[in-house]
Amino acid sequence: MYAKSLNGDAFSNEAKQKAIELIKQDLGQIDLVVYSLASPVRKMPDTGELVRSALKPIGETYTSTAVDTNKDVIIEASVEPATEQEIADTVTVMGGQDWELWIQALEEAGVLAEGCKTVAYSYIGTELTWPIYWDGALGRAKMDLDRAATALNEKLAAKGGTANVAVLKSVVTQASSAIPVMPLYIAMVFKKMREQGVHEGCMEQIYRMFSQRLYKEDGSAPEVDDHNRLRLDDWELRDDIQQHCRDLWPQITTENLRELTDYDMYKEEFIKLFGFGIEGIDYDADVNPEVEFDVIDIE
Repeated sequence: MYAKSLNGDAFSNEAKQKAIELIKQDLGQIDLVVYSLASPVRKMPDTGELVRSALKPIGETYTSTAVDTNKDVIIEASVEPATEQEIADTVTVMGGQDWELWIQALEEAGVLAEGCKTVAYSYIGTELTWPIYWDGALGRAKMDLDRAATALNEKLAAKGGTANVAVLKSVVTQASSAIPVMPLYIAMVFKKMREQGVHEGCMEQIYRMFSQRLYKEDGSAPEVDDHNRLRLDDWELRDDIQQHCRDLWPQITTENLRELTDYDMYKEEFIKLFGFGIEGIDYDADVNPEVEFDVIDIE
């Protein structure tokens, strides 16, 4: 299996050019581009300006039950609303402009094959998380991702290609852990989805995206929603699962947190992101913190 890893600023012109060089050198052309960037800051490639995103609601302060993952206690968290500048900056960092720039650079370099597909990962969530996410500054950025998908779909149609946003389910990642209320919601919804036999981790849902959406065995076009999105959050958004979460939310206390949710599983999955809590590893052994591997640094 061919794989190359580039280490650098994915927003930069240099990253795009290095990727193009490798494609030309090793592959010639590519038929799929997956765009998945989550970042608190973007360095604008032409000016060097640093623009920062904001995880804030719009219009009014958002207050909700949450879990303090450092102390394992239920708290009430409040987040002040974003300013108009913070909203605009969040769209700049997390919206669809850089996705468009990547596809433009790849297309102009002639490395996109006929029928090339591109997909960008997104998240919408549920009414429990909408105030801080979809209805907040980050939601505006995700709406801009939808805008970019429409524009790219029209552009790629000339070569038989497509562009879609893929709306994914909730997963344990560094990005999701930074969003207030998400750790508690994830612990809650994961338990119910496991009980119903429809839980998926990161790999499982992406396999389903490829096998049952983008590359269906019969070659037919993927099912999409009214905004041409691929929906992988369909199992999570089932009425019975969401009603369970709505009913359970006000009942959660520090004392029953572990009983009513999969909080311990959430914590285990989170620390594994950083290489901890993995069976068979001797964490007391001395290690060399500087490990060289075949990553390509972008100057």
